Amino acid sequence: MRVALDPVQVARARGLAASAAQPVLAITREHTTVSIERAVLRMAGLEGADAEGIPWVNRLVDAVAEQVGLQHGVALPVWDALAAHRRSGVAGGADPLLTLAQRAAAGSVQFRIPQGRAEGSARTAALRAARGGVRRVDRQRAVRERLLARHPVEHQPWVYLIVATGDIHEDVPQAQAAARGGADVIAVIRSTGQSLLDYVPEGATREGYAGTYATQENFRIMRAALDDVSKELGRYVRLTNYASGLCMPEIATLAGLERLDMMLNDSMYGILFRDINPIRTFTDQHFARQVHARAGIIINTGEDNYLTTADAVDAAHTVTVSQLLNEHFAKQAGLEDWQLGLGHAFEINPDLPDSFRLELAHALLARTLFPDAPLKWMPPTKHMTGDIFRGYLLDAFFNLAGVLTGQGILLVGMMTEAVVTPWLSDRDLALQNVHYVMNAAGRLGEDFTPADDGFIATRARHVLDEAVALLERIDADGLLPAIADGTFGLMKRPADKGRGLDGVVARAEGYCNPVTEVLDEPRPAPRVAGPRP
Repeated sequence: MRVALDPVQVARARGLAASAAQPVLAITREHTTVSIERAVLRMAGLEGADAEGIPWVNRLVDAVAEQVGLQHGVALPVWDALAAHRRSGVAGGADPLLTLAQRAAAGSVQFRIPQGRAEGSARTAALRAARGGVRRVDRQRAVRERLLARHPVEHQPWVYLIVATGDIHEDVPQAQAAARGGADVIAVIRSTGQSLLDYVPEGATREGYAGTYATQENFRIMRAALDDVSKELGRYVRLTNYASGLCMPEIATLAGLERLDMMLNDSMYGILFRDINPIRTFTDQHFARQVHARAGIIINTGEDNYLTTADAVDAAHTVTVSQLLNEHFAKQAGLEDWQLGLGHAFEINPDLPDSFRLELAHALLARTLFPDAPLKWMPPTKHMTGDIFRGYLLDAFFNLAGVLTGQGILLVGMMTEAVVTPWLSDRDLALQNVHYVMNAAGRLGEDFTPADDGFIATRARHVLDEAVALLERIDADGLLPAIADGTFGLMKRPADKGRGLDGVVARAEGYCNPVTEVLDEPRPAPRVAGPRP
């Protein structure tokens, strides 16, 4: 199903989104952040934490920042110091970068910004280390492609289900059971508040509130568990986590290294709903999306959240505007259409006359604007009540709208969603609901085309017109002022405030980021994947 839209208006909407995004993209090219610099070290292979649980990447970046600042990046002073240690005969052990981090934390390393031949040597060494990490990301992408060929998923929408007990070792059997119950994507939701931590916890974690901490070891554990159940089912089960918050670049890097398949990564979610500084967010995000592009990861954006704070009818055009901005930011980072899991939601008040027709109009608008994107369709939460029978019916209507309009990723709605923490039995009933609708009506869309002058098409064009009008204002006034004014989700977030602002650094002339230099190079032709690196 598609809805008739004016191609001139569609082109204008995209042109305005691109124009509005350019000043923000310019800002991202002029800044770095502490998390980007830590991600450089993670890509180079630095792992682990000290006895207090503070990651070595934090310790090393903090030491460099204190001595020489980060305006030139962390790579030049770090690989210059490694060279100096080798020349002086300081033992590097099996992992010279780890040894350097430990010595820096103890205050026994003197950093400098190298000049001349020393600078060239440091750049070369840093690029060599970054290439090693990016090659590992490439190998993981090749492994995914091989497994997808061996265990294909031949249907859409993909059924997306959240697992989040707080204990990674409890998450594993629940995730495997969910896959056996028909889930195609397992999302391990993060522990509440992790997005506000300016470090990534280390190791396997067994405690979390309303979610499980995103760590490299937790990624490894869950990926291995889903690989096992994929082999059992003959169907590749995708793994999702969250590349957002203050450590967005690092978590994106870890996701690429550990072969996650999707990452929640919205252009404005952290700004609006976590009060993270806008410049920090946009700068971090561009780097994170470059990693996602190279890793073959599908991003999921968060436009559905706007409709939990603003009216889903009145604010429908803000969702479209955000989708268009997310699309442009993503493509500027190298992501392709098949990687754009743009978000929207079934959140119109069900008591409103023609509410289902309105939902179809909004869903078809997104499907028509982004025909090659695996759109992520979110279930009703805002208007759920204690009436579980009504909730189950709403979820069925949501599922029907999703399959009818060709959404790519269908998040499983549960009848107790947003009322209480759902029981496992609720999950089973929800999966039955999804599969009944998919089996009974999965191909229904091929039998229907909205009338060009009918309610659905007229509503879709009206929302697009409102989106264009808003984009015209944003383009004239600026995206950052629009965010500060509460244009999206009714949240007002000025560019000079918010969490993480102290971690934003203006780049100096000669700034060096070896990871982005490697990512900017053409991706080598894929080769036959070997064993897991």
